[in-house]
Amino acid sequence: MFPEAKLRIIEALKRKNQIVAMTGDGINDGPALKAAHIGIAMGKKGSEVAKQASSLILPDDDLGKMVIAIAMGRKIYNNLKKAIQYVISIHIPIILIVFIPHVLGWIYPTVFTPVHVIFLELVMGPTCSIIYENEPIEKNLMTEGPRPFSSTFFRLKELGLSIMQGLVITAGLIAVYWEAIGNGKSAEATTGMVFVTLVTANITLTLVNRSSYYSIISTFKYANKLIPFIIVVTVGMVVLSFAVPWLRTFFGFEILSGGDILFCILAGILSVIWFEGYKSLKRNSSKKPTNALL
Repeated sequence: MFPEAKLRIIEALKRKNQIVAMTGDGINDGPALKAAHIGIAMGKKGSEVAKQASSLILPDDDLGKMVIAIAMGRKIYNNLKKAIQYVISIHIPIILIVFIPHVLGWIYPTVFTPVHVIFLELVMGPTCSIIYENEPIEKNLMTEGPRPFSSTFFRLKELGLSIMQGLVITAGLIAVYWEAIGNGKSAEATTGMVFVTLVTANITLTLVNRSSYYSIISTFKYANKLIPFIIVVTVGMVVLSFAVPWLRTFFGFEILSGGDILFCILAGILSVIWFEGYKSLKRNSSKKPTNALL
């Protein structure tokens, strides 16, 4: 085609709100490469005009690398969304369990002190920056169409789901709080039970939110060796905070019975695992993804 014809095709696609990529190597490709959202020039055979007009240059002229580049971009974008959704979900119960008892004047108004919050932040930081950063690409990502430029980072539905996860975890913490009080537990024991519940919910949330589509059983197959490490370190820190006397005093905990620990673990898991039901409905209501491009 003549350069003008290529340019007209790209402009027509853009008017229809399509996301357009253009590959080229010659001088006559320059206008179309410049007009496309993403211009891609050949590195070996491409002219200087084509390279200057492009956003990307393929050094070895291998068009297959474009698929890898798209996959990498989608993986980074998706993992970033997972991390932010996790941050939103897990901070809501921390804020509310500190806020609600004070405002409503409950029996033990100070459930968490700054020491507990700092401990939780030390756990959540590596979860976001280490675990989700190293998540592999999900097999359905390369079957989806490109995102419109008008789309926001978070859709209202996605943000609402993150908030809902946080509120359900909060409900679980409140249930454990009142269960402890109903059984005549001390303030130290109540704080310890709520803390164990929240840490359990945090670990479960980390595993559940590895995918917003596939089940937790499927995501166990994802290659991410850092997850067992982070979980073991987190559990080890919690055990030490209860087992070591001076740490127990520092955190204001009381040794819990086996029954109390099991109750807290169960409450923490149940406050998060409901999301698997939502993902199951999502999978059943949508068309099964075809084979990925990678």
